[in-house]
Amino acid sequence: MNHVAKTIFLVISALFPIVDPIGGSPIFLAFASEYSPRERRLLAFHIAVDSFILMLASFTVGSHVLSFFGISLPVVQVGGGLVVISTGWAILQQKDKTEREAVRPMSNSTDLLRDAFYPLTLPLTVGPGSISIAITLGANEPHGLGASSLAIIGAAIACALLAASIYLCYGFADRLVVIVGPRGINVIVRLTAFLLVCIGVQILWNGASELLRSVFNAAQLAR
Repeated sequence: MNHVAKTIFLVISALFPIVDPIGGSPIFLAFASEYSPRERRLLAFHIAVDSFILMLASFTVGSHVLSFFGISLPVVQVGGGLVVISTGWAILQQKDKTEREAVRPMSNSTDLLRDAFYPLTLPLTVGPGSISIAITLGANEPHGLGASSLAIIGAAIACALLAASIYLCYGFADRLVVIVGPRGINVIVRLTAFLLVCIGVQILWNGASELLRSVFNAAQLAR
């Protein structure tokens, strides 16, 4: 039980600041503000479920999948960083009057559920930073049968708690309008989108610096 509790604490403390469902709720609201509260709750539920699956899969089998395809974590960071930058930049460029229509890619309930995974789950909620950390945490867990099973149980509980926080923050994001008003929401969305671009640049730089470092080390060894 100690190992399970340790894994729960480790996963939550590592992933919650990066997933940041509180900070992501204004972006979610910008995408789904045209929908009724019931539809927003439904969308938030699907995002939470998708996020749970993505985080747990990254923890349990992420390193094996990357090894199978010969993909390194820095490459994931570079590719994911580019996606995060493009998403944040697209939101920043929207006109105030048409922001919701232009940003929101969904037009009916079927489209809402079909597009819940991208971009609202990946990369806006569980992005390359979260995935790379989950993969790293899973790769560093002991590989014995008993210890591995306990680690998976702990990770599943932690991911479920994170998914619940995502649902609560996204499903009730409309309460922000009551508190700060439409103008305040527009300011929050713009600032969050700018931070999203900055986060994408940081993720891209982290991956690119690792790749450049490996090239430099290889050149040094070749001399």
